Amino acid sequence: QVQLVESGGGLVQPGGSLRLSCAASGSIFSIYTMGWYRQAPGKQRELVVVITSGGSTNYADSVKGRFTISRDNAKNTVYLQMNSLKPEDTAVYYCYADLVVLTKARLGLWGQGTQVTVSS
Repeated sequence: QVQLVESGGGLVQPGGSLRLSCAASGSIFSIYTMGWYRQAPGKQRELVVVITSGGSTNYADSVKGRFTISRDNAKNTVYLQMNSLKPEDTAVYYCYADLVVLTKARLGLWGQGTQVTVSS
């Protein structure tokens, strides 16, 4: 059983900061890409940022300069530091991982989602 567990969402005022965490656990052999997507009400899920096992990143233009992704490979954990938050950042944020389990099967996993609300 492999799962992604997210934490760190909540309510914050415009201009504020939040830090999301996502830990992968279970029978994991290796993890390739990890990252974050988000889905606002009435909209499609969209990429926020992803990071490879080597540290290469790909940010959505809308979050460049405000959000920072980091990854602890030893802990199978990815973090998203979100600064200068705007109301349009309000969404459910989903963690994603492209990984290989001990049986050598390759999986794409999603977390359960964590709500981020930016409002005064």
